[in-house]
Parts: sequence; C-alpha cells; structure tokens
Amino acid sequence: MNTLFDKIWDAHVVQHVADGPDQLYIDRLYAHEVTSPQAFAGLKKRGIGCFRPDHIYCMPDHNTPTHDQDKPIADPVSRKQVDTLTQNAKDFGLTYWGMMHPNNGIIHVVGPEQGLSLPGMTIVCGDSHTSTHGAVGAIAFGIGTSEVEMVMASQCILQAKPKSMRINVEGQLGKGVTAKDVALYLMSKLTTSGATGYFVEYAGSAIRSLSMEGRLTLCNLSIEMGARGGFVAPDEVTFAYLKGKPYAPKDEEWDEAVARWKQLKSDDNAIFDKEVTFDAADIEPMITYGTNPGMGIGITHTIPAAQNSSDEKALAYMQFAAGDKMIGKPVDYVFLGACTNGRIEDFRAFAAIAKGRHKAPNVTAWLVPGSWPVMRQIEAEGIDKVLREAGFEIRQPGCSACLAMNDDKVPAGKLCVSTSNRNFEGRQGPGARTCLASPMVAAAAAVTGVITDPRTLM
Repeated sequence: MNTLFDKIWDAHVVQHVADGPDQLYIDRLYAHEVTSPQAFAGLKKRGIGCFRPDHIYCMPDHNTPTHDQDKPIADPVSRKQVDTLTQNAKDFGLTYWGMMHPNNGIIHVVGPEQGLSLPGMTIVCGDSHTSTHGAVGAIAFGIGTSEVEMVMASQCILQAKPKSMRINVEGQLGKGVTAKDVALYLMSKLTTSGATGYFVEYAGSAIRSLSMEGRLTLCNLSIEMGARGGFVAPDEVTFAYLKGKPYAPKDEEWDEAVARWKQLKSDDNAIFDKEVTFDAADIEPMITYGTNPGMGIGITHTIPAAQNSSDEKALAYMQFAAGDKMIGKPVDYVFLGACTNGRIEDFRAFAAIAKGRHKAPNVTAWLVPGSWPVMRQIEAEGIDKVLREAGFEIRQPGCSACLAMNDDKVPAGKLCVSTSNRNFEGRQGPGARTCLASPMVAAAAAVTGVITDPRTLM
C-alpha cells in the first residue's frame, strides 16, 4: 500500500488479531471531563492504575464557563464533572491543567500548541474531533469511554484498520477563502457520509499552502464527512510550527526528530482505496443553510431545492426556503471559537474585518479563544484593543457555544453564524439555528448584522 497512513498504523501494531482488530499502541491519550469519569471508575473498580500515566494529559473544556473562571462553577452538573476530573487526575497521578492554569484551554487546541501532538504519533481522546491533531502528521481519532479505559489500563486499543482515502485540492485559494471554506466545500460535494470507513490524507498544492492553523481546522472537520480521521503529511510548515513548543524535542533531539519526520510521507506509487481531486478555484467563502455540515453553499449562491424529506425538515427548522439567498439574512448571534476556529490566526482574520468598523447593535457576539496561550497572544498583538474599539468583548477559553454544555447557549429561534463544527438541531441550544462559516464570514455578519460576503469588506 505504501501510504503514510499504513506506515504510521503498521508501526504501532502490537499484535494483529486474526479475522479481528489490531492491538494498536497509543502514544498520547487526552482526557476531558465529559467522557472520562466512567473510564476512571472502571479502573478503580478493578483496582488498577494507568499503565503509562506520563502519556496522559487531562483538562476540562466542555463544561467550563467562559467568564469568572476564578470562581466556582455555578451550574451543579458542570461543576461536578470538572471536579470529578480534577480528583481523578490527582488519584491516578496524571498531568492536569485545570481552569485558570496557564496552559488550559480546549484540549484539541492545547495539544498541538504545546508540542504534545507530534508527527508519526497515534493520538486518541474520548471526543470525535480528536481528528484535529492529524494536522501535524499524526493518526488521531476519537474513541468511546470503554476504549478510554482500555488505553488508560494498557496504553493500547483494539481497533479495526480503516481504509485509506486521499483528497487532493490543487491550485490557489481565492480571496477570502480559508481552510474552513475548503472543509465545508468538501463536505458539500462528498456529503457527511462521503468518507465513512476511511482515514483521509489531505494533499495537493492548496493543502500544502495552508498554515498549521488552517490544517488543524481542516483535519478537525474530517469527522463531519464520516471519516475516522484526517491528516496532512508533515513538511516545513509543520516543523516551523512545532519548533520551540514546550513539549517538542529540543537541541540534538529536535534535529533527529525532524530527520525522522521527513520520511513520513506516502510513496509516489502509493495506492489508496479511494482518491478524489478538487480545484481550489471552485471554492468561495462558504456558509451552511441546513442542519448538517454538508448542507453548505458558496455564500453568493442560492439555497438548493430539497431532495428529500430530511432536507425539507432541515429547511423548516432553519426557517429558510429553497431559492433563498443567504446574503442579507438577519443574524442574532455570532460565535468565534471552538476547536475548529479558536486559534490566533482565526482572531487575526476576525479582527482584520472588524478593524475600523463596529459591531452591529442587533448582534450578540461571543469571541472565545481556544486556550490561555491564544489569549495571551491576542493581547500581545493588540488584537484585543482592535476588537474592543469595534465593540466586541473577548471571553475566557473553553468550548463555549460550540455545544450546549455550558452557559453559552443560543436562545430558541435565534440565528447564529458560528465558526464551530456542527449545526445539528439544538447543537448550540434548544431551538437554536446555526450557520457554520469561517471567521471572516462570522466577522462580516457581526459588523453588518446580516450574512455578508466578507470579500466586500476586504
């Protein structure tokens, strides 16, 4: 096969079970407060500890409020989940970065920015968007709670090997087109089940031109195409991003690591189970109009006719109609953040649109950094000042309005332009309506009060 996926996977197989799954060694396990309690409880019930505690990193993110993090969490359910993770990490001797810790944030933002996620690794977490870490050239995927316990106990997992798929995007991305737009475009063409059963390698000149933040966004959304995960072969962009990160190799070890990482690529004659190619010139700023991430269109296009009852139900929920233009639709909320778009590059893009303008009076905007390091960089670059002058407030790090598991919920019936990863019914709150978009599309909506093509403001 000679694909990069095969090379990394096969190098981590401890044992192949005949007519069954592989016993796969895991380099890194990330644990947050939502999917870990039962796993820890299982270990306690069996009277065992974590096999390699130094390979496990814990932090709360889903239930954390995005304000007053120095105070006790008001919601009792959220507080219990966070407190339980705090205690479990202590009981099992694991690295724990709780709220207000200088490294805390969304776990899928923190891993790469700290240099914990490295090329050639296998990485898991009880969270579907673990695919984010594939951007550094790793095999990263979400697992269930029982599998979290399995990895804690053995540093291995039983896993069937997925098929391999390569998605090539060739050419140069146009004005105002970001990695988020690439991902939404791919989903609109392949659908949310188009990569089911596959692990995706993203390739092509347009992919290679993406920054590391852009690659993280793209790989984050792999799961929304049904893929087991997605990754990008490491290159000079990867090495430049990781060099100097707190947990990345140092000095001679760095040179040795880069020499190894340069070998991590699919062979020229590699055979994939499926391969598709797209032209970057066909992609414009995207926005979703339905209730799954594959229901997206170029921002200048009109909503297509419903193809089935599911489409009809989605349009009714969103209060849209076939033939409508998305441009000009009134917006109530704007959310910048999540493990999809909560990085420094995303705040730079948002601020570039907002600079010299002012937040529309009808819009409530939640701008949430993906981590405390991102917050510190926002302040160091003066982005916070630009945004304050434009009438925006920056909140404290956390998953925030990506999902309705904390205080940041969009009210029923209200329309939110969101940089997060899912627009399912009720995802941002019961009855909330979500349009997924890039930080630039979100910023354009925030300053105009309606869905707007950001290229008209650039």
